[in-house]
Amino acid sequence: MKIGFIGLGIMGSAMAANLVRGGFEVTVWNRSPEAFKPLAGMGATIALSPCAVAENSDITISMMANPIAVEAVRDGKEGIIAGLSPGKGFIDMSTVDDGTSLETARMADEAGAMFLEAPVAGSRKPAEDATLTIMAAGSRTLYDRSLPILETLGKKILFLGETGNASRMKLANNIVMCGTLTALCEGMRLASSAGLDMAQLLEVLDSGAVSNPMFRLKGPLIASNREFPAAFPLKHMQKDLRLALRLAEDVGQPLFTTATINELFKKALAGGLGDLDFAAVSRVI
Repeated sequence: MKIGFIGLGIMGSAMAANLVRGGFEVTVWNRSPEAFKPLAGMGATIALSPCAVAENSDITISMMANPIAVEAVRDGKEGIIAGLSPGKGFIDMSTVDDGTSLETARMADEAGAMFLEAPVAGSRKPAEDATLTIMAAGSRTLYDRSLPILETLGKKILFLGETGNASRMKLANNIVMCGTLTALCEGMRLASSAGLDMAQLLEVLDSGAVSNPMFRLKGPLIASNREFPAAFPLKHMQKDLRLALRLAEDVGQPLFTTATINELFKKALAGGLGDLDFAAVSRVI
């Protein structure tokens, strides 16, 4: 099976590499050409445009930063849609709003192709280790056909029904994750201000009901206020908060905590922390 992969950032480069290692014939494209080199060295083919990727592939995957970036590689004469034809598949693994996914599905259908939205839960290390959680929705035929691909990328794959459901599920997941991380930052700051040892607080947390891998990974970074290398860039989390609040507006659901946390993340962005890991929000707390 010929697989196309578009978007070789923190997540996409690791995911495309896993597909090459998995024995798939992979064609790649990225806006920044320097990302091509490691994959070309592994045996991936380099294409000149997203359209060329889709033309050369049975299934094309995109992994972009936001809805604007998705549209940039999807639309126009050099975009993915222009390279699709009947029987081909398009999987967008970006975290976007449901409206973007629904529009992509409509465009793919007009081209006679199948569409699946499949955002992931996980950051750099799970992408590298192929232990992502993948939330898929859209064409069941394409889901069944692409399952060997998805299983090469993740450890947990769910099919959620019609297009839009996976985008909504991913946003719900991310506001819980972000809220939990923010609570950790506040708790650690309170402990420090009260003269307590933050490392001991992390021990207490890890021994109780809120023990989780994210606290074990991010807690020491927050305690030491190191450089926060981006496993999940803060600017992308703020984008997800913004999309979640827009979805909440659409469905009439108040999100009191998320709205407040979004203001903290906006302050962190304004302070130049956008390219750091989202745990760097601790610096404004």
